Amino acid sequence: MANHTNQQPQSNATPSNRSLERGLELLRAFGPGATLLGNGELAERTGLPKATVSRLTRTLVEAGYLEHDAARRAYRLGLPVLSLAQALRSGSTVLNAAGPLIRDTAQAKRINVGIAGADREEMVYLESIRYNQRASLRTIVSGQRVPMELTSLGRAHLAALPQAEFTALMDAFKRRKRSGWERLEREITEAVDDVRRSGFCVASWQPEVIALATPLAIPGHRLLVLNFSVRTAASNDSVVSELAAPLLRLRDEITAACARLEG
Repeated sequence: MANHTNQQPQSNATPSNRSLERGLELLRAFGPGATLLGNGELAERTGLPKATVSRLTRTLVEAGYLEHDAARRAYRLGLPVLSLAQALRSGSTVLNAAGPLIRDTAQAKRINVGIAGADREEMVYLESIRYNQRASLRTIVSGQRVPMELTSLGRAHLAALPQAEFTALMDAFKRRKRSGWERLEREITEAVDDVRRSGFCVASWQPEVIALATPLAIPGHRLLVLNFSVRTAASNDSVVSELAAPLLRLRDEITAACARLEG
């Protein structure tokens, strides 16, 4: 497997970059069900002192990345955050190359096709085309997060990581003390073996939803994962028999399309 990591610059923990890190942690605190947060809630979610949170929220409001709701004494994300997200999507060679291909595949096979990347211990959808014969239990949109350890997306990502990163994430999952960890650890190990042997893994963490995923390791780009999912009462084996080859073929087509775009 290729060695793809989310590399970050070395930090000397100077006051300036420490403040930036803390400000970004405040932005991370917002998400589904947390669209309006006060300083106390932000302090609780980030573990930062309330005085630090108060200073950072003022700075983020002045910069436009947070909006202050004076009546509720709380904050919501500002418009520049959406602009950054759109810039990421529109400027992504991988998404530009993959877009027509995954739309055609979803329509032709009447399945759901998605691309996601890792953010800490979760997978974040960058693109999702929903085209299923039966109504889906959930609606997946760009930016939505799913658990890394439970999903085919996450397990395919884990399979492509260097051993040190894989071990660190497995330790983090274990520290959550989720019930049935031994079974879950075995499933992850089996999925990693499947990816390394066959190029993909399969998981079914939602009722009647079966998903296959394969790493999308394109030189010069961060590691992403491509997946197919269907809502069906069929067995895993029958879904794999039908969709594994098209999944791997689409992975290769996206890789080739990226190479053409980048000349």
